[in-house]
Amino acid sequence: MLLAAALAAVLLGAGVTWALYGSSWLRVEKVTAHGTEVLTPAQVLTAAAVPVGAPLVSVDTGEIESRVRGRLPRVGSVTVTRSWPHGIGVEVTERKPVLLVKKGADFVEVDASGVRFDTVPKAPAGVPVLELAAGQSPSGRRFDEGRLLREAVAVAGDLPKAVARETLLVKVGSYDSVVLELSRGRKVIWGSGEQGEAKGRALTALLKAVPKADHFDVSVPTAPAVSGS
Repeated sequence: MLLAAALAAVLLGAGVTWALYGSSWLRVEKVTAHGTEVLTPAQVLTAAAVPVGAPLVSVDTGEIESRVRGRLPRVGSVTVTRSWPHGIGVEVTERKPVLLVKKGADFVEVDASGVRFDTVPKAPAGVPVLELAAGQSPSGRRFDEGRLLREAVAVAGDLPKAVARETLLVKVGSYDSVVLELSRGRKVIWGSGEQGEAKGRALTALLKAVPKADHFDVSVPTAPAVSGS
């Protein structure tokens, strides 16, 4: 009995192994990509390079994820899953630009983490351009360009959506001197990146209360100021 049971277990294991690796039943036949916005599914599938025809169980999902991230910097995260019996799914989340850095005639996209992830020939709508003008600032030695970039990213992230859509330029003169240039020639003195949410609320209130004004100061959000009409 014991010998028969052992033999049956061996045969069962061999059958399962053959089904997973040797048969044509459980092989990769279809690969799909989801979550793309700027990228196309075809670009993701090319970067993933999933081995069609390989046994589904043998596909290294972690390796595929690494390939997609390495070949497509626009991809912030990626998840690869098996869909039995014949599919592989590639789900990506693209980085979204919050600022643009001018580079010749092109624009470098910067995401909310401060990562410069792509260069595009045309500025995406609704994303402000960053201007670093800290060369003559006394704080220039203390706060280098990288630190000021992170400060600008934080400011852009704190802007209410309605304000962000109107913001054309984020100008950083120093750590505590950030100025926003909005559409229709309006200017906002933002100050430092501190209290960003409070400043955003104060600016939103001012824009609604005095829609024809052209100069706003929310550097002290508890005492905002406005001028011009």
